[in-house]
Amino acid sequence: MIQLDHTIISSDIEKEFFVCDLEKCKGACCVEGDLGAPLEEEELDEIDKVLEIVKPYLPAEAVQVLEVEGGYVIDEEGDFSTTTINRKECAFAFYDQTGILKCGIEQAWKDGKTSFQKPISCHLYPIRVKKIGEYEALNYDRWSICSPACGHGKRLGVPVYKFLKSALIRKFGEEWYQSLQDYIGSTKTP
Repeated sequence: MIQLDHTIISSDIEKEFFVCDLEKCKGACCVEGDLGAPLEEEELDEIDKVLEIVKPYLPAEAVQVLEVEGGYVIDEEGDFSTTTINRKECAFAFYDQTGILKCGIEQAWKDGKTSFQKPISCHLYPIRVKKIGEYEALNYDRWSICSPACGHGKRLGVPVYKFLKSALIRKFGEEWYQSLQDYIGSTKTP
């Protein structure tokens, strides 16, 4: 366990390996489960702003669901998540020409149509962040559909925190990430 500023970080984030392998998983994290991507309250306005921009990237069924339900829902516990199609596939997901699920929000961002990249929970995956009092706990989420990513990361020698560098910087800042790297570097045995 690593404590850094207002965060408590699972040592798995340092020790486990991970690099997405979309050729093998086909983006299954966008379709598996019974809820969409967790959203932070600050992201709700962003979702509202990108809704119309993203629709041209999405299949007709997704557009229909988004027009009826909006871009996000609130669950029984009071948490927000992206809208899904039939409580499965994220309504913002689309299949590319190779059959891999991609994010319509992220594609619009890549195309320069929006400044919102995608929900931070998606960008940070397989890290899940949970608020505990004044701290944010960062935990490594193990999911069988990501086993190709674990193997790929191990072959490449890329730990979770390095794979997610840009997402961690987006969420916590450059200085925080540098402190994390410094801490991990100082604990390595020569």
